[in-house]
Amino acid sequence: MKFMLRKSSILAVILLLAIVVSQVAAVEDENAGLVGFHQYIAGELDLENDTITLPLYEGSMTDGTPVWYILLDVSDEMAAADLGVNFSPDLALTEGGVRTATAGDGGKWVFEAGVVDFAPEHAVTPGEAPNFFPPAVVQPGSVADADYSPLVKVGDIVFNAPVIAYGVDAMGLNFCDGMVDKAVAHDKVVRLCPDEQTVTIALTHGFAFGREVVYISTDANVDVAAALEGSTLTPSLSNVSAEALTDIFVAVNGPMGVDNPYRQGLNSALSGEGSPFNVVGSVPDLSTGYTPIWAANIYVWSQAAIDAGYVTQISDSARQLFSLAEGGWITSPTGGEIGDSGPIINCPVVARLQ
Repeated sequence: MKFMLRKSSILAVILLLAIVVSQVAAVEDENAGLVGFHQYIAGELDLENDTITLPLYEGSMTDGTPVWYILLDVSDEMAAADLGVNFSPDLALTEGGVRTATAGDGGKWVFEAGVVDFAPEHAVTPGEAPNFFPPAVVQPGSVADADYSPLVKVGDIVFNAPVIAYGVDAMGLNFCDGMVDKAVAHDKVVRLCPDEQTVTIALTHGFAFGREVVYISTDANVDVAAALEGSTLTPSLSNVSAEALTDIFVAVNGPMGVDNPYRQGLNSALSGEGSPFNVVGSVPDLSTGYTPIWAANIYVWSQAAIDAGYVTQISDSARQLFSLAEGGWITSPTGGEIGDSGPIINCPVVARLQ
């Protein structure tokens, strides 16, 4: 009898282990897509040059003025799959910051309002070292009127459709050789070819949940953010409802050094070292409620953190940041609690690199 009980116990343990192993395998299979590289927006991704080539769409204003745009996110899941863009249901939650369009002949969108002027010359003059931020002079390279928004409602669906050229016909946008006239096109455009119906856009590096990501910055609601991001100054983004926003965390005085693998922050970026490596709080498969419209939370390392040698690169989510804030190691630029600093930027995530 003892032998039988022992044998039954062993069989039970074996059965339990088999169940656990199968459950672990199921979890690993379910999360396999969360490990390593993953591209969210369809297009030709060139990580050597930090660009992506996307479909170029042509529309018009009601008076026939040409409008050229790209599609990056949409509030409808089926449309996202068909178009190869990010699914962002929260875009449908905003009651402001959206304009409308209708599908005209051949499906080309006709916009009722919203104008972008690409003529201004983009300019950023850093502050005096070592505090390169805030910059001494900023001028966004493109400026929108109050009616323009990259968020466009067509029927019941909200699209993230930033305009990358306005008021110019296809002949005037023949930049297939990469020699882009930034007086007629968005500053992030590095190649534009209407004959091929493609446009190549520059990318920005950042972090999300400990992973490196790349994203596109197309619009911002204030001039400093628009100029720093090489984006269109878009005042209407201030009207986007909180339900359609997520956070992005922006360091000011992070580690510096062009060859420093831990560098981060606006001082580093403004000194010419590269991307600021902001920390984003929303990625299509790493978080729920993904949205490309981000509210900037700007923070600085405190003098106590600097003196203690604690200043480092942050790559995790808000949890890590707020933990550091509780210890007094990071604060808002004015020394208070970190939180929404005012800038709102349109930054669709293109790919997760790890």
